[in-house]
Amino acid sequence: MNRAVATADGSYDTLPKLLVRNAREMAARPAMREKDLGIWQTWTWSQVLQEVRRFSIGLTELGLGAGDRVAVVGQNRPRLYWTFAAVQAFGGVPIPVYADSVAEEMAFVLDHAEVKAAVCEDQEQVDKVVAIAAEVPTIELVVYDDPRGLRDYDHTRLKSYEDVQALADTALAAAPRRAEDWERGIATHKGADLAVMLYTSGTTGKPKGVMLSHDNLVISAQNANIFDKFGPDEEVIAYLPLAWVGDHMFSYAQSYVAGYCVCCPESPETVNDDRREIAPTYFFAPPRVYETLLTAIMVRMEDASAAKRWMFHALMRHARKVGERILDGDQVPLGDRLLYRLGELLVYGPLKNRMGFTRIRVGYTAGEAIGPEIFRFYRSLGMNLKQLYGQTEASVYITMQPDGAIDAETVGTPPPGVEVEIAESGEVMFRSPGVFLGYYKNDEATRETKTEDGWVHTGDAGIFTADGQLKIIDRAKDVGRLVDGGLFAPKYIENKLKFFPNVKEAVAFGHERDYVAVFLNIDLIAVGSWAERNNVSYASYQELAGLPRIYEMMAEHVAQVNRDLANEPMMASAQIRRFLVLHKELDADDGELTRTQKVRRRYIAERYQPLIEALYDGSTEKFVATEVTFEDGRKGVIEATVKIIDAETFSPAGADPLSQAAE
Repeated sequence: MNRAVATADGSYDTLPKLLVRNAREMAARPAMREKDLGIWQTWTWSQVLQEVRRFSIGLTELGLGAGDRVAVVGQNRPRLYWTFAAVQAFGGVPIPVYADSVAEEMAFVLDHAEVKAAVCEDQEQVDKVVAIAAEVPTIELVVYDDPRGLRDYDHTRLKSYEDVQALADTALAAAPRRAEDWERGIATHKGADLAVMLYTSGTTGKPKGVMLSHDNLVISAQNANIFDKFGPDEEVIAYLPLAWVGDHMFSYAQSYVAGYCVCCPESPETVNDDRREIAPTYFFAPPRVYETLLTAIMVRMEDASAAKRWMFHALMRHARKVGERILDGDQVPLGDRLLYRLGELLVYGPLKNRMGFTRIRVGYTAGEAIGPEIFRFYRSLGMNLKQLYGQTEASVYITMQPDGAIDAETVGTPPPGVEVEIAESGEVMFRSPGVFLGYYKNDEATRETKTEDGWVHTGDAGIFTADGQLKIIDRAKDVGRLVDGGLFAPKYIENKLKFFPNVKEAVAFGHERDYVAVFLNIDLIAVGSWAERNNVSYASYQELAGLPRIYEMMAEHVAQVNRDLANEPMMASAQIRRFLVLHKELDADDGELTRTQKVRRRYIAERYQPLIEALYDGSTEKFVATEVTFEDGRKGVIEATVKIIDAETFSPAGADPLSQAAE
């Protein structure tokens, strides 16, 4: 497939047009699956078209039309994906919202976008929309998928998904040509039309509504599919947030362009089990997912017998030696190949099966830097894991790694149709068919981000390596200087710390300071497993994080990072001098992380200002009381006396030991 047709005005097929095409050319092929009550249900492209058409016509019967905004709220459910196409079919604009958004966050997006209707997954999401109805006066209709718990609600403006489709059935029965009219309406839409609004995660302020056209999505999807040879035989599992541009591309746009099957898990809690059953051929995950999977493997291996541990580590050493070379098609001695095949039988194959990667042909990671050792671990197993660099404003793709040219330290080269330049300031800039139309109701921000000739400021600092691959250093605005003039790149330091399975999150400080200091969050799964094996008792995250042995463990990790930084001339002065282990996990509900789990650096600096000052005034401990938000929305306070310790530092590589001693 991968055939999106350009029209006379140079625009391409819209996504609903591609759905109609797929239903005609691949009618009986699977388009979508969902696991429900333990059984995988399948819809063909022909059936998906019928479902979308019924829901689309039903919405128009309720008064929705061209230009209307429709919020889509929930987890990865087939009906929510069908809502995208159903709304776009009559010229409306879907606006997916993060399912775990609290009511206040949701109110801002729905009010800013002026949504007229909301399609919700279940009672939880309906309750949030109903709770903010007074703040969003434009909402006239709420539709729900799962009816559980909603029977006794006021249904004046509340409809079930089936109710809406029933309206369409009545309309179709009364006017049989209505279906043809619906398809003719789709044919009048242009690729340049607004397709979706995706709100940014808001790391530096209020989220912005990124407007993407059908051309943005379809051309970018087509180029990506051609780049990695994706066709109708692929299967993916849809588990990422609907509101994130990555999911919108991988689970919707690319699927419609290529005609491949998208599988929805039974619930967020069963994703790992469901992925094992599906064994996707194409998989995307942010580094955190790969790190969590690896942590779980290492924890389980610690509980294995001595013989199994020995076999695992011995064969993994061999995989690290030759696995990537075999994957890339390089020459490898026969003996090493035979031993690797034995490893595939005993370790690598079972591991991939356990993680659901048995059939994987292409895997991607993006969003944050992934640790080179973690990246190479998966590639050494024979998994074709690659990195890409993208943004919502680019319809995802800015750079991608071609097969045979994979580097753990870079994010690849521009794919076809994309131009990338490094500005004099060091900022990465790009121009592509995926460049967004603009920010909704924010012309000033649009002008600041997109130039008149289509170049987009990414806000990231980067360089090109000798072989033409892009290497991202940090967010341009976050790169600073220490008092002595030394370079301070916080994300670079934080990612080095997060390479350790015991470290879940890190936040570095140092701009215009005498030295670098960091906050650390421990990984409760990894450290909790260590505590269990070593008979260390604890009652809460707070208690575990404050134990002296945990601080010793973190001190070793910080020292290793400092040792690495000492060997990098540009970063040697940015070694970590002091650190603390936070008494609570950073949480999106507390505003410390975005819904895509990115650190909101400015907010954390304000929220924990007393702890930051304690890192720099020589204090060895600091009492702090922090407000937290529980899952049910209630507020509480966590109090703790947080310990602060000095870290081991090292002389920069090449430094004269005598001069160092004299200093």
